[in-house]
Amino acid sequence: MMLGWDRAGSAQEQHAQDRQLAEQLPDLLDRARAAEQELRAHREREGHPGRSDPQRDRELAFELDAALTDAMRAAYAAERVAVGVRGYTDRIYRRRQLAKPRVRWATRLAERLLTLREEHRLHGITRVPRDLAA
Repeated sequence: MMLGWDRAGSAQEQHAQDRQLAEQLPDLLDRARAAEQELRAHREREGHPGRSDPQRDRELAFELDAALTDAMRAAYAAERVAVGVRGYTDRIYRRRQLAKPRVRWATRLAERLLTLREEHRLHGITRVPRDLAA
């Protein structure tokens, strides 16, 4: 009866997937920055969010949302990679590793991206009247 071995194998697989995602983090952060700059530039050209072309504003806002979501997921993957493979199966080990400086930077980044995404979802996406949305 192999109780822990199956979990260890899946932990190795999950760790490998997280490592691949974490390696994409710099590119995903650049993509989020570019999406934010494009949205800001559009809003500056138009004068106010949603004033003359609300549909384009909304499209750009959703692009920024997707970019922030992808970057946030990669940052959480980087946190899990920094914790290590054992953190997938050992809850106490994970908690101890989360207090270490090399892991805290990833946690802070991931939580900051999560906060930015939620703030953007609450205040940054222009609502479009139903007749324009159809």
